[in-house]
Amino acid sequence: METSIFCFATDLADEGIETVLENVQERGGLGGVTVAAAYHEGRDLFPHNPVHKVRFLEGGAVFFPPDAVGRGRLRPPVSEAAHVLPEAVEAAGRRGLAVRAWTVFLHNGALASAHPDCAPENAFGDRYVTDLCPAHPDVRAYARALAADVARLGVKTICSESLHYSALEHGYAHERYFVPLGPRTRYLLGLCFCEHCLAAAPDGEAVRELAGAEIQRVFDGEPDEPELERDELIGYTRAREETVCSLTAEVAAAAREHGAELEFLDLSGAVKGYATGRPAGDAAPSISWQLGVDVGAVASTCDGIEAIGYAADPERIRGDLDAYGDAAVSVIFRPTPPDCDSPENLRAKVELARDRGLRRVDFYHYGFMRLDALDWIRAAVST
Repeated sequence: METSIFCFATDLADEGIETVLENVQERGGLGGVTVAAAYHEGRDLFPHNPVHKVRFLEGGAVFFPPDAVGRGRLRPPVSEAAHVLPEAVEAAGRRGLAVRAWTVFLHNGALASAHPDCAPENAFGDRYVTDLCPAHPDVRAYARALAADVARLGVKTICSESLHYSALEHGYAHERYFVPLGPRTRYLLGLCFCEHCLAAAPDGEAVRELAGAEIQRVFDGEPDEPELERDELIGYTRAREETVCSLTAEVAAAAREHGAELEFLDLSGAVKGYATGRPAGDAAPSISWQLGVDVGAVASTCDGIEAIGYAADPERIRGDLDAYGDAAVSVIFRPTPPDCDSPENLRAKVELARDRGLRRVDFYHYGFMRLDALDWIRAAVST
């Protein structure tokens, strides 16, 4: 079973490429690194970074010299650390380490703000300038170009994040709601009704009118419906899933043309934690459809699903993986609290992944954790 750890290009730039790779390979006992090639806004704490302990990430930037993605209508910012990823691929190759590219596709506030017509549009006509809509032709061209550029770097796999619709939460700045919103209203508020999404669904305009009326009913003080079922608005739900599935197929084809695989990182478990306050990792595939993801269909168009294993109890992770079936080919664990309190806990999760025959276990995240977490990782992956 392969192993890797997620990190930022800025981790490599600040600590030094050879220092990070040495830590990953020798102290962590890992076989690869998964470096962010394109990433979204964020503010994070980096306990062992010698340059910045708190860093504001370059929102929507790419961390490599762009080629095709720099010639289209949607041109992302280029990081000051753009030289790092190509250099890391070469340095890792000399060490026999695999490099994968962690690539955020549609959660891009810089591009959405610059091109609001490419951003999702809610039932009231408001644009969510934190994301790009997967149905927009220019967005789809951007995603294909981004995948081609990243694959040309010589990475083994592209781990695609946000290659789907977004939820209402985890979007932008300080998000405040002083009106109680249940799961159904949150879902309806997160639906995109741009011209391209409306055209893709036979019942688009009717659903937009229904969504607007239902949301306004809650805004006016009436109780929200307690549950949300996939069969509600089924025509629109299926159209969203078809949009995401076809986009994934196009992006996977662009990656394969240049020698890389594409895995689909399913964030539904993490999103569920953000949206509801439940611990992330709770029944991960159960809300995938709310992001427009038909897990089985998407898995068939690419090289499989990477599941989120963000939970303390290995049995809960087992349940999540069972729900994926054969679609999940890899899983990500956090070797730190609140998910992990001992090397034994982490090892039990790694053994679970090994017993299931997963091709790879990833760990999140080199820059965020203390370096002694590498010792736990080495103890967990050693056989």
